[in-house]
Amino acid sequence: MARKITGRSHGDPRTADTRAKVKDDYRPSRDEILRYIAENPDRAGKRDIAKAFALRGDDRIWLKDILRDLQDEGVLTKERKGLARVGALPHVTVLDIFDRDADGVLLARPIEHTANGQLPIVSIRLSRSGGGPAPGIGDRVLAKTFPADETNVALGGPAYTGRVMKIFEKRTDAVLGVFRVLKDGTFRIEPVERRQPELIVDKEFQNGAKNGDLVEVEPARASRYGLPHAKVLNVLGSLTSEKAVSMIAIHAHDIPHIFPADVIAESEAVKPATLDHREDWRDLPLVTIDPADAKDHDDAVFATPDLDEKNPGGVVVTVAIADVAAYVRYGTALDREALKRGNSVYFPDRVVPMLPERISNDLCSLREGQDRPALAVRMTFSAHGHKIRHSFHRIMMKSAAKLAYPQAQAAIDGVPDDKTGPILGTVLKPLWDAYAILKRGRDGRQPLELDLPERKILLKADGTVDRVIVPERLDAHKLIEEFMIQANVAAAESLEAKKQALVYRVHDAPSLAKQESLREFLQTLGLSLARGAQMRPSQFNGILERVRGADNEGLVNEVVLRSQSQAEYSPGNIGHFGLNLRRYAHFTSPIRRYADLIVHRGLIAALGLGPGGLTRDEEARLEDVAVLISGTERRAMAAERDTVDRLIAAYLAERVDDRFDARISGVTRSGLFVQLPQYGADGFIPVSTLGGDYYIYDETARSLFGERSGKGYQLADRVEVRLVEVAPMAGAMRFEMLTDPKPLPGSVKSFHKAKGRARASQSRPGSRGRRR
Repeated sequence: MARKITGRSHGDPRTADTRAKVKDDYRPSRDEILRYIAENPDRAGKRDIAKAFALRGDDRIWLKDILRDLQDEGVLTKERKGLARVGALPHVTVLDIFDRDADGVLLARPIEHTANGQLPIVSIRLSRSGGGPAPGIGDRVLAKTFPADETNVALGGPAYTGRVMKIFEKRTDAVLGVFRVLKDGTFRIEPVERRQPELIVDKEFQNGAKNGDLVEVEPARASRYGLPHAKVLNVLGSLTSEKAVSMIAIHAHDIPHIFPADVIAESEAVKPATLDHREDWRDLPLVTIDPADAKDHDDAVFATPDLDEKNPGGVVVTVAIADVAAYVRYGTALDREALKRGNSVYFPDRVVPMLPERISNDLCSLREGQDRPALAVRMTFSAHGHKIRHSFHRIMMKSAAKLAYPQAQAAIDGVPDDKTGPILGTVLKPLWDAYAILKRGRDGRQPLELDLPERKILLKADGTVDRVIVPERLDAHKLIEEFMIQANVAAAESLEAKKQALVYRVHDAPSLAKQESLREFLQTLGLSLARGAQMRPSQFNGILERVRGADNEGLVNEVVLRSQSQAEYSPGNIGHFGLNLRRYAHFTSPIRRYADLIVHRGLIAALGLGPGGLTRDEEARLEDVAVLISGTERRAMAAERDTVDRLIAAYLAERVDDRFDARISGVTRSGLFVQLPQYGADGFIPVSTLGGDYYIYDETARSLFGERSGKGYQLADRVEVRLVEVAPMAGAMRFEMLTDPKPLPGSVKSFHKAKGRARASQSRPGSRGRRR
């Protein structure tokens, strides 16, 4: 029975529906609990809810059971600050303002879909104080969102209201397009994005552009009649070049790629750091180990046996990281630009750096034989790989050697060269000995171990694709990775010990809904996953080990990956599920990640290491900064992925009608996504082309199967396909299935259950099957 709720008092976080003195024998209804969570996203933990409804004793146990039921049903999900409705808009999110309603109220949409695939509309509430610039149509803003009044929503109004916290810098008026010369000799701009109109370019504003060039143009004001005019600002190159393809992604995802003049001027005026506030470690033979084509080097390593008799067989590992905070101070033009970019973005032919070259490739790059400022952490490990202690130091160092991964590995494998030979016994072998010890600790920790190889595109001199390779995974890679992980853990631990605010790298456990979905899928393969809210990576590793070498190994790895949450940045700590770590913060790449720069500043401030520490103003903004840099990271990943898709599509455009070996990478009601393992490229097969059967989508089994035959296709199946259509600029490819459908795994009983689920789904409003 629901409580009777009355009354209201200023400052009480509860709503009118949940605020009152109530009788002890009444409990809130599920709807009241859900309404409270929606209206109080900052106070939606179990304790907050119990306090709001004045629950005590057995009532709190009852509340815990109700909340667990709501999570198991997929109604609620666990977030950093408590519970939230599944598919609800985050309390702090980035919005694009796109229109006004009939009353002149600004309307906005989130830049990313919610968990249920929706883009809810948000009405923007303006501050009554009138302070600062007012947002307008076309602005991108950071806002706090709140569920709208239910009556308003029922009448068709927006589902949320929003209060603007920050207006992001507006992008320039530059538009990307293809320069076209028409038969009559006039010039037009064919836009890359559909929402942009076609433009006319007068001859005096051609700026050297040729037919087929990708160009940046500045549109002029539209006249009352005809198409708007524009002038060419910059010729980016031919559409056949890779540079043009990456530039499309840069513009499509609104990635800042040109440093403002004041940022360049500030970087050029910076003077090299001195020994002030630093320890002199220039005699320590730290070495950098990076990809062969790396242009900047932000980490160096060294290891030695621990001589302490109390730690037999132990090691001392030193990780030194470029001291970017020595040059990039809070509030400067350099800092503002770095925060706006959030991180560097890596394309096959270029890097869009977070910091100008003077900083990233010169003053902060740990170049061989040159003095460089760094923050170093010295960590002592037991023979079993457990960290005993660590300490941070602000130093001046001099790299003893610049090494590539294959070069260092070759030396350890018995093939040293002129550079690695002299340091093999003194530097490299102690590093590998230390890694062997750290690996024992990693094996005991059991982080999530997914086997998903990464591909790398190699380009020809003209910028087009040469080939796609899967680089060999060397112990040299694993060594640096584990050293960096331990340095990141040490940074988080030191900052916590000093009660210093920071931005954590957090990774939540899979939601209960995803766990249940994965559990149902594994059951179709005869595999089981233990039920329970406290999942551990080792449970997933056990499943992966059981299918190692089996035909469905790739399938299970893929589905386990998709069940995981997305890592992000947060000033609140929930741990890192994938790495199985309680405390984790990014410390090791401040040249290319703003999150690491924040951690460096925090360490400098907390440990009294000199100027450049985190300020009170920065601490107050950490929540907003975390949201922003989590967004820029996702933006970079999307841009990089889109560029690879366009490159491979252009590369395969001349191979229409060719046959390819493929793997099914996605299954939907409308068809199959397939990936070409040789290239890492994705394409689509419409369900309408699969043959003469009625194909039913089984979400649990990640499959499409024929109603009459019971045969079909499942996620990760290896198939043969024919390329039938390519759209290079969209990065899209359409394929035809050549492999016959196969009997799907599982019993006849599970087949009919899946068939029943599919029929139930297709009988709901908006559902539809496809008869082929």
